[in-house]
Amino acid sequence: MEIHDHCSLLPYNTFGIQAKARVLVSYDSVRELCQALDLHRTAYAGLPLLHIGAGSNLLFLTDYPGMILHSRIGGVTLLDCQGDDVLVRVGAGVVHDTWVARAVASGWHGLENLSLIPGQVGASAVQNIGAYGVEAQSVIERVDGVSLGTGEPRTWTCAQCGYGYRSSVFKGALRGQYAITHVTYRLHRTFVPHLDYGALRSTLQARGISAGQVTAAQLRQAIIAVRQSKLPDPCVQGNAGSFFMNPVVSRAQWDRLRAEYPGAPHYDVDDSHVKVPAGWLIEQAGWKGRALGRAAVHDRQALVLVNRGGATGADILALCDAVRDAVRSRFGIDLRPEVNIIRG
Repeated sequence: MEIHDHCSLLPYNTFGIQAKARVLVSYDSVRELCQALDLHRTAYAGLPLLHIGAGSNLLFLTDYPGMILHSRIGGVTLLDCQGDDVLVRVGAGVVHDTWVARAVASGWHGLENLSLIPGQVGASAVQNIGAYGVEAQSVIERVDGVSLGTGEPRTWTCAQCGYGYRSSVFKGALRGQYAITHVTYRLHRTFVPHLDYGALRSTLQARGISAGQVTAAQLRQAIIAVRQSKLPDPCVQGNAGSFFMNPVVSRAQWDRLRAEYPGAPHYDVDDSHVKVPAGWLIEQAGWKGRALGRAAVHDRQALVLVNRGGATGADILALCDAVRDAVRSRFGIDLRPEVNIIRG
């Protein structure tokens, strides 16, 4: 366990925001997490408490006046392997893409479409991350955590996690109450590729790979190529990936939108709802590639807001508000931020 008073948060947020925490504690085990919680109740009593992973989905607006807990719990443990199913328990502090690479190399399938998504395993279970037609909930068996208030352990089945589009019970009723320590996955020995998105098929085709012959490793590399072609590297230009969630609208609202924009992209959710790409809405509202001071909308993927250099959290938030206002004014649709905005 490492304790840092008045700690810079620059290494702990991919937006590259200059901010400080009153104290930051990095822990490597459940035991150390409980020790950190004891420290919060004694030496740092009364200070607010925030748990983070890699900081790839955070926007700090100011210095944080309390204790930040940072998970470094590692480990990948094969629990069971019967028939086609493989159960694997992974530490919440493991880098998510490192875990995906390990699974693909081991012949454990189901995670390929989630390649190159930034962040840690614990955060992926909280966010229910998703990409190219696959969500984390489709492979999560259970989630282990510790109460930030009492230090008591708890386990949730996938069904108990309340998963929805970019949501879970950890972002709702239990928000801020638990630290995720481990995630257990149910993967498969049989590889069944998910190729519903045209960009994947065209990338594979350009590489001379047919849908019927693609391997898990080839699909992973294709997804990495697609993501790298559209999304900025946070090591080069600060960002938190997709800043907004794709809005889900009623079928009636979609019919009105389609009447005005016949070529508008969409994805059917069910008989009554349609998901509209937020990036398309932002582009149509005229914000793709535009800047507002030191913050900007990325020129290749309008879902991504970037730090042009020296931006503050307030700069990013001002851009977020301007984009939301423009989309709301033009389409009557409210974009919801996917990024966790920390107001101190």
